[in-house]
Amino acid sequence: MSLSDHQHRRPTVFSGADLSSSASIDDEEDENGGSSSNGSDASLPSAPAPRPAAEQARRWRDVFWLGVFVLHLLAFGVGLTLLGINRFSRADCLNIDRFTNITCRVNSSQAAVFEQQQSGLVELTETYWPFYGVAGGAAVLLAWAWLSLLGSRASQMMKVSIHGLTTYLAVISVLCFWTEHFFWGVAFAVGAALQFLYVMSVLDRFPFTMLVLQKAVKMVWDLPEVMHVAYAFMIIMLCWMALWSFGISGVIASSMDDGGRWWLLVVFSVSLFWTGAVFCNTVHVIVSGMVFLVLMHGGRSAASMPAKPLLKSLRYAVTTSFGSICYGSLFTAAIRTLRWEIRGIRSKIGSNECLLCCVDFLFHLVETLVRFFNKYAYVEIAVSGKGFNPSARDAWELFQSTGIEALVAYDCSGAVLLMVIILGGLISGTFTGVWTWFKRSDKVIMVGSTAILMGMILLGLAVVVVESAVTSIYVCYAEDPSLIQRWDAEFFDQMSEALHQRLQYRSARAREVMNHSLDQLSDTSPPI
Repeated sequence: MSLSDHQHRRPTVFSGADLSSSASIDDEEDENGGSSSNGSDASLPSAPAPRPAAEQARRWRDVFWLGVFVLHLLAFGVGLTLLGINRFSRADCLNIDRFTNITCRVNSSQAAVFEQQQSGLVELTETYWPFYGVAGGAAVLLAWAWLSLLGSRASQMMKVSIHGLTTYLAVISVLCFWTEHFFWGVAFAVGAALQFLYVMSVLDRFPFTMLVLQKAVKMVWDLPEVMHVAYAFMIIMLCWMALWSFGISGVIASSMDDGGRWWLLVVFSVSLFWTGAVFCNTVHVIVSGMVFLVLMHGGRSAASMPAKPLLKSLRYAVTTSFGSICYGSLFTAAIRTLRWEIRGIRSKIGSNECLLCCVDFLFHLVETLVRFFNKYAYVEIAVSGKGFNPSARDAWELFQSTGIEALVAYDCSGAVLLMVIILGGLISGTFTGVWTWFKRSDKVIMVGSTAILMGMILLGLAVVVVESAVTSIYVCYAEDPSLIQRWDAEFFDQMSEALHQRLQYRSARAREVMNHSLDQLSDTSPPI
């Protein structure tokens, strides 16, 4: 069947048991998952009705979460400022330390401060603030290098991230054990083991993943203005991190016990994570809107392209759609990470039915959440301006109805980009931790762990431009495959072949599961 015939047909719909079974079987390839193209034909997605040319005025969406995010920024901004000022230049200048340990005597904090002054070891905000300057500078340098080398060394950088992350985690684990931080040594060792197992479980999918990432990089590299967006948001994020690290330095320098410090660090780290996710997903929406327009109109210089498309996408992202971005940023990262791990484990369980049953329960629970919280919602938000949950649901139903979900499940590009982010964060945290070790060795874990988070967020702002291109490519392919064919005919053929193989694989697995179920039923049924 020719490719032109594929483009004008609806995708093959599994009937009866095949459809229900294929929804419940493994989405991953095993060692023999890539079947040949000699089996039954797998159809490509057909083009849905074209989007209306006249764009309607967009309404504000998810305003409640916009308000929550803004209030969160104001409240945490005031709290961080007060905590930083309290230990700036002199100890406890706002007299906040009296509230840090209500179970002790009222003058216990003053006594602690007096003891520090007598020993000459008074810890102030400015004692730790420079450490975070190193973390921010190292992360920005890594992000700049990553974006600069994106066009020429993208494939090599991603391969280094995939194979280097396991080694780096193992090395940090050894260093933690050497410095007698046993909890963190075990944590990094477990992380290294999980990373190794995940890479081994999806190793056969990396060729297709690298193909998708290379084409996404090509798309981004042809749109230099999206790089400018990433740099601009990186500068804004650095300004917020300057305030955040100012307050965190005050917390670490405070006279409260380590338990109180860690609780505050966790709370403020969750706040920074949400803020960073909102910034990253705002860039995601801006770049997705730009990429979708380029694919829809056939090129950046097409006569039909609207005027100032980047500014238009930016205006929607920071106004009417900003509430949806704030809402989705709360949950999508955690759900995506959990989904990757469950998929990797599920694909390697084998015939252990008890374990498979437990993992299947978690798998279907996460898949239900993915229906309402997925990264492809940001493309729909950029294009149509809907709320987050309707956008996520529409994107997932589009993938399910066209069969593209099988290809999306096979692709590991999101996991590979996450490895780039984690490795960059670990490198930033290492630089900061080494300096802290020579200055304040007892605080190296507190400073190092928060510096890792800072580095990951700043690297995420650089990496998200590629992830935006990946999500836009999949949504465009599901909406109208001819858009991808017009942009890159060779890549279109490769995606079509991969989709053909994945649908064949799912169909074969569905028949295998059905036959196995029927055999079990016949074995357990009483004789007549």
